[in-house]
Amino acid sequence: MTARKRKTAYKRIVLKLSGQALENPKTSLCIDPAITADIARQIKTIRASGVQIAVVVGGGNIFRGLSGETRGIDRNTGDYMGMLATVINGLALQDALEKAGVHTRVQTAIEMREVAEPFIRRRAIRHLEKGRVVIFTAGTGNPYFTTDSAAALRATEIDADAVLKATNVDGVYSSDPNKDPNAKRYRRVTFAKALAQQLRVMDASAFSLCMDNDIPIVVFDFFKPHALEKVVAGKNIGTLVCGEP
Repeated sequence: MTARKRKTAYKRIVLKLSGQALENPKTSLCIDPAITADIARQIKTIRASGVQIAVVVGGGNIFRGLSGETRGIDRNTGDYMGMLATVINGLALQDALEKAGVHTRVQTAIEMREVAEPFIRRRAIRHLEKGRVVIFTAGTGNPYFTTDSAAALRATEIDADAVLKATNVDGVYSSDPNKDPNAKRYRRVTFAKALAQQLRVMDASAFSLCMDNDIPIVVFDFFKPHALEKVVAGKNIGTLVCGEP
């Protein structure tokens, strides 16, 4: 007898994870197996509710192009190194998901057929329709674009209902809450207001893609218990950035 599917707010999502979400700050492990296993458990839980899930994972826990530039590495080369780091993280997350019993495919914007599929839009959508989790890696395949931009681009391409940006803060604030005790957390804010007030939601390219294609962004604290489940269920946590009502 199959488990009854819970009511959800979205049918298809792109979950944007930073590379730091996979590391353990208390140890030297840039990819902690226990942490990736916990992420896989959370993804498995919402997958069981019927949501189609694509994941875009960053590579900052291993290498970041901008930091390479400060150490004398050419920006283009550094960005490609960062893209390869996202593939490593994607494979680690795939391994954790497969061990949890979740069928998963890794697709990459830079071809490396021995380890991952090339990104093909129609194939990605078909995987999602079959209940597989798809992990998009290597960013957009181009230097000077962040994985935020990759998440927004892939969300547009696969007709996702929302981009869920997993962070270590509980939403979007009017100013830096670490510096301003009067900073206000928004529960809901329009694209126009976020743009006018220069709120830090995603980078400019990613934000523009989501705004132009009317794809909502939910910014939330991924590390709070059951946060991902609550967001997918439509609970009022984090900050919803969207078009006019």
